[in-house]
Amino acid sequence: MANLNYNRVIIAGRLVADPEQRTTGNGTAVASFRVAVNRRPTKNASADTPQSDFFTVVAWQGTAEFVAKYFRKGSSILVEGRLQERQWTDQQGQKRVSVEIVADNVYFVDSRSEAPNATQPMAAVNATLASSDLPPVMTASQLKSANNPDGYNFVDVTDSDDLPF
Repeated sequence: MANLNYNRVIIAGRLVADPEQRTTGNGTAVASFRVAVNRRPTKNASADTPQSDFFTVVAWQGTAEFVAKYFRKGSSILVEGRLQERQWTDQQGQKRVSVEIVADNVYFVDSRSEAPNATQPMAAVNATLASSDLPPVMTASQLKSANNPDGYNFVDVTDSDDLPF
């Protein structure tokens, strides 16, 4: 059997508090934040009582600065990253373990008018993104006009002979 290792996480939810940005001793930016993700109701759960899971996310360098600058409590966010276990000993000498998501990429989910930081012009956000590896942010209307009136980038296949199966 091949040695298979794969560690990838994608979550989408809302920030439960403003991100906390710090700087390490060598000047590296780090931000931590918690994301609430609604869980699908189980068969036995009441539909009126939504359940959520809360995940701790850590972002480093440019991603940390981006999150701290543009996201606030209540912001919708999509996070791509990996799970990482961290172990330490607390002040009472107890061994502690924490599992966190280390963010590789973060994305806006809210439209500009719904975002808690909606006063920030999208051009300024895209100017910041231009100096990073993240893709530019497009509003829903920009996506619609960029692709087609329905907002989807599908190609109409009318001849089944063109299908590869």
